[in-house]
Amino acid sequence: MELKRFEESQTAVVAGWASSTQEVALLCGREEFPFPAELVGGWRKVADDISAYLYFDGAEPVGYGELWLDDEEDEVELARIIVAPSLRGRGIGTAFVQALLQPALAAGYADVFLRVRPDNERAIKTYLRVGFQPVDAQLAAEWNEPQPIDYTWLQYPTKKQE
Repeated sequence: MELKRFEESQTAVVAGWASSTQEVALLCGREEFPFPAELVGGWRKVADDISAYLYFDGAEPVGYGELWLDDEEDEVELARIIVAPSLRGRGIGTAFVQALLQPALAAGYADVFLRVRPDNERAIKTYLRVGFQPVDAQLAAEWNEPQPIDYTWLQYPTKKQE
């Protein structure tokens, strides 16, 4: 397995992984199905501080995810993580998140976070398995205040926190 920078030529493949309205909502909070491929390619064009990655098994892309880098807050957020539907439940998500953590931690930010819809139980179990921990309930409530839903916020321990 190998983590590589996302290439525009893969937008249709990634968009096709969200195979229902619910999966689109889990991926990005929208309820647009089928998922428009041009949206995937446009995500990282919105801001210079988004790094998009594909996870490959040989030549086959099997996972997509982003790192949102925030210099002002000294943090990186893992976002928009999805695994190809035919490969879910095989441990690829766990390996993929571990691979995404490598550039996230190497970026040198004090904090590494992610947010996930509370009904995405499989993803939450994956993130906890990798080492993420729930943030303090008061902090999560504060962060959820401007959000469209109350996300489950998780944090990964970094050396800067020690």
